[in-house]
Amino acid sequence: MEWLLELFNQLGDIFCLLTREGKSVYVVSNPDYVKHVLVANHCNYTKGVGIDRVKILLGNGLMASEGDFWQRQRKLVQPAFHKTVLSGMLEAIRDCNLTLIDRWRQSQVANTSVDITEETSNLTLRIVLDALFGDQIGRAFETGSANPFSVLTDEPERNLQFAYKFRGLGKQLQQWIEQRRECSSPRQDLLALMMQARDRQSGEPMTDKQLIDEAMTLIVAGHETTASALNWLWYLVSQHPEVERTLHDEIDATELPVDLQLDDLNRFTYTRQVIAETLRLYPPGWLLTRRAIGEDRIGNYRVPAGSDVFISPYLVHRHPDLWNELDAFRPERFDTPQSHRYASIPFAAGPRACIGEQFALAEMTLHVAMVARRFRLCYVPGQPIAVEAQVNLRTRNNLWMRVIPRNSH
Repeated sequence: MEWLLELFNQLGDIFCLLTREGKSVYVVSNPDYVKHVLVANHCNYTKGVGIDRVKILLGNGLMASEGDFWQRQRKLVQPAFHKTVLSGMLEAIRDCNLTLIDRWRQSQVANTSVDITEETSNLTLRIVLDALFGDQIGRAFETGSANPFSVLTDEPERNLQFAYKFRGLGKQLQQWIEQRRECSSPRQDLLALMMQARDRQSGEPMTDKQLIDEAMTLIVAGHETTASALNWLWYLVSQHPEVERTLHDEIDATELPVDLQLDDLNRFTYTRQVIAETLRLYPPGWLLTRRAIGEDRIGNYRVPAGSDVFISPYLVHRHPDLWNELDAFRPERFDTPQSHRYASIPFAAGPRACIGEQFALAEMTLHVAMVARRFRLCYVPGQPIAVEAQVNLRTRNNLWMRVIPRNSH
């Protein structure tokens, strides 16, 4: 990512790059320009570079679809992320974390090193699958058959074999949808809510293909993004003892009620600030791509129709006009309102902002509150920590940490 920062420092809030094919790409990092592209003039932009590859894997779900079809799908899926629905999912998220905590306690992991990258990946996958499929996912894992979702946690080979395995997940989802039509789930999981949704004008539900595409999109969008954020969070907390102490003090003083509701998590003010600062420094979705439908003007640049526009939250979050001590991990900076509405955009912004933002924040808050109440996670010295900008902003190598029980818990 250093090369991108160097270009930004040299060329400023918007600059133009030429691809090998001679096509112009405009890189934007000024929050006013971000607002223009993602909000004020969003109708002039479609998804950009890479969206064709996304469609091959995920179909025409919310991440890839455009126009009237996207608007229809967004309206059909949105109720599944209502506040009351998310509150109903917290028990399942807590259970997934308790399983992790119990395993760490019982398998003598304590005081030894664990692969936090793998642990957070497995955890967030199980959480998103449970949120989507409820009891069905539990039964699938208990049958002893091969885990059809292991392709999402195994280090994938970037080849056709991976794409073939990935698309094979659609067959599993098709089976579950057919089973659900025959025998509905007693729990209102995301799949049930999407199956119940009806188009306001036509009264039509989603087809099986649309359900599969949306489910695949939610799995991928809600899995590694959250895992990457938690991976960075535990590393950053381990490097800042004063942050760790403040975090522990808040968590120790704040009880989690048995009947947990979404609003209960708002009491973890500092925990939320730790999450926000992690997402500022290492936003999983580090690059947003758009393509101009018609000619536009961004700042002093004329942007011809068909041009690609890149918005990098990584650059916006390190803009010297927006943030002090750019590279410092200072959660308390979120004590005060941001200097600009679009100074922090880890979940994008505008009509196409991440539909699962509140789910992800609740998931991360509950995980940190439960784990930090019981353990300290300490960085194992000697590991190279480097940023790798793939689909998500991840650590180049898996991160190993020592799990140390806290004596008072």
